[in-house]
Amino acid sequence: MNDFIDLDASEVTINKKTEWPVVWLLPLIALLVSGWLIAKSYSEKGPVITISFPTAEGLEVDKTKIKYLDVEVGKVTAISISDDLKTILLTAQMNSTAAGYLKKNTLFWVVRPQVGLGGISGLGTLLSGPYIEIKPGDGDKQDHFTGLSIPPLLKNNAEGTHFILETNNLGSMKPGTPINFHGITVGEVLSHKLSDEANAIRLSVFINKPYDQFVRKNTRFWIDSGIDLSAGADGFKVRTGPLISLLSGGIAFRASAEDKVEDIQTENSVFPLYDTYTLSTQIVYQNTLKYVMYFNGSVRGLTVGAPVQLRGIAIGKVTDINLELDKKTAEIHIPVTVELEPDRIKEINNEKNISDKDVMEQLIKKGLRAQLQTGSLLTGQLLVDLDFHPKSKIVLSDNKSIYPEFPTTASSLDQFTHSANIIMDKIAKLPLEDLTAEANKTLQSLQGTSKAATGMLTTAQSTLDTADKTMASAHQVLNALEPGSTTHYELEQLLQELTQAASSVKQLTDYLEQNPNSLIRGKTEQ
Repeated sequence: MNDFIDLDASEVTINKKTEWPVVWLLPLIALLVSGWLIAKSYSEKGPVITISFPTAEGLEVDKTKIKYLDVEVGKVTAISISDDLKTILLTAQMNSTAAGYLKKNTLFWVVRPQVGLGGISGLGTLLSGPYIEIKPGDGDKQDHFTGLSIPPLLKNNAEGTHFILETNNLGSMKPGTPINFHGITVGEVLSHKLSDEANAIRLSVFINKPYDQFVRKNTRFWIDSGIDLSAGADGFKVRTGPLISLLSGGIAFRASAEDKVEDIQTENSVFPLYDTYTLSTQIVYQNTLKYVMYFNGSVRGLTVGAPVQLRGIAIGKVTDINLELDKKTAEIHIPVTVELEPDRIKEINNEKNISDKDVMEQLIKKGLRAQLQTGSLLTGQLLVDLDFHPKSKIVLSDNKSIYPEFPTTASSLDQFTHSANIIMDKIAKLPLEDLTAEANKTLQSLQGTSKAATGMLTTAQSTLDTADKTMASAHQVLNALEPGSTTHYELEQLLQELTQAASSVKQLTDYLEQNPNSLIRGKTEQ
C-alpha cells in the first residue's frame, strides 16, 4: 500500500512577511537592565568628600567602610598624602542618604580595638579591619572634614544634660572620668578648661537620662578617689568607693532630701566640686558670727577647719590662724579666727529684740571661755572647746583684728605643763650635789653593814646547823625515855635509889645536928 500523497504545487501558498528572531531580544533586555542599574547607581550615589587624618594605619581603598550606627553610609575610594606632607587625605564616596548630615560640625574618627578601665571596645574590627565612624552635626554643608585622632566621648546623640563643675584641684580628672550616682555610672567628664578669671577649673560633664533629673538645687558633687582616708580631731575615717574610681578616679554626687521635682537644674548649670565626701556633707550656714581668739600656749595640732565645740557639740569651725610679732614690745601673738554658726543651736523662748551677738555677750559674761583641747590622742589634732569657767576673769589682748575678741583660758594641758615646770624649778633649786655626796656615804655605810650582816648570817647558819643536831639527839633521848622502854625502867630504879640515898643522907644530917661529937667519938651505943 502506498501512503505517499501527491500534492499539487499550485495549491501551496508562500508567506513573504519578515519576522525578527527571538534571540535578538536578549541583548535588548540586557541593555535595558544595565541602563536601569546605571541610573539607579547614579541616583543612589551621594556626594564625594575628603577627610584628613594624621595616619592611614589600617585603612584601605575600597575596603574601609564609613558607618553610622553600624550601617554603611560610604566607602573610602582613594588615599593620598596632603600637600603639606603632614597628614593623609581620604577620598570617600558617600551614599545619598548621608548627604543630609554632612555639615560643618559632623565628626569622623577611626574605630580600632581599645582596652581601657571602662572596658574593651571595637572588638569587631579584629576580623573586619578598622572602619570610619561618623557622628552627624549641625551647621552649613561642606565636603572637607578633619578627622579626630581619638574618638569623641559622646559618640552618638545620647540623651541627657550637660553641667559645669568648678574646682581648684583637677587631680586625676580628665575626659572620660566616670560620674557615679549611688555606685552606678551615670555620666562622664567631657572636657576641662581654665575659667575666664583664671581662679578655678571648669569641668564640662554629661549626665545621662533619667539620672539627670536627680541633679537639683542642693545636689553636691565630690571627687571620689575610691578610698577616702581622713584624719581629724575625731580620729581616722575611711570611705570606699567603686573599684573603677580606685583605679582611675571619679566623681560622685548625691541628691538632697530637701529638693523637689521643680528644683531640677537646667542645661549648663554650675556646681562646686568638693575635694572629699566629708566636705560635701558640710552645711553652709548664712548666719555666722566671727571672733578672734588669742591663745598663750602652742597651737600645734590646730588646723584651719578644726571644729569649735560647745560642750562636745560642733557650733562652728576655725577659719584662719596667723602669727603676729609686735616690734615695739617683741611679743608674739597667735590670733585664731573662728566662725560660729548660731543656727546650729535650737532656740527656746526666742525673743525678736535679742540678736545672736547679744546672746553671745551674755554667755561670755556668765563665764563662757574658749580653750584648746586634744580631739584625738591618735592624731594629736586640737579643737576649740567652749565651756563655762565662772572663776576665770576676762583678760583681753591688744586686739588688732577687725573681729571682736573672744576670751580664752589656759587648757588643761597647759596647766599641767605649768605645774610640771614649777615642780622642775623647785627640784633644780635643791642642793643635789650635797645630797648626792651624803647618799654616797650612806651607800658605803650600807655596804659595810651588808658585809657584817652577811657574816652574821653565816654564823647564824652554823648555829642553826648545830641546833638541828642537838634537836636530833634530844629527839633520840626522848624516844629512849618512852614508857615501857628499858631506859625508862632503869631511870625509875635510879630515881628510887636516889630517893633512898637522899633519905639516908637526910637522916645522917639530922643525927649529926643532934650529936656533933659523934664525928670524933663515934656513934654512941644505946
